[in-house]
Amino acid sequence: MDDFGTGYSSLHYLKRFPIDILKIDQSFVKEIGMNQKDSAITTTIIHLAHSLGLEVIAEGVESEGQVDFLKEANCQKAQGYFFSKPICPKEIEQQQFVLM
Repeated sequence: MDDFGTGYSSLHYLKRFPIDILKIDQSFVKEIGMNQKDSAITTTIIHLAHSLGLEVIAEGVESEGQVDFLKEANCQKAQGYFFSKPICPKEIEQQQFVLM
């Protein structure tokens, strides 16, 4: 489920649809470590996903501080400018970014 926590995403969808990956919206990731509410929401989403047996991806990661926070919270994967600018599909096949 992309952009979890915003728009039309709903907790109900987590039990209604066959979802195996949650992608945390960048609006929460943007201020983790600086904004207590965003940090709490991000951590809660990660814990919820793990409790449901789901993989977690954080989007919009742009700083080492965000990476450190996500590692500490046991977020498995992340994407964002910290790792790479947008690249073409052929280049993506050659790269994989895991926070572990």
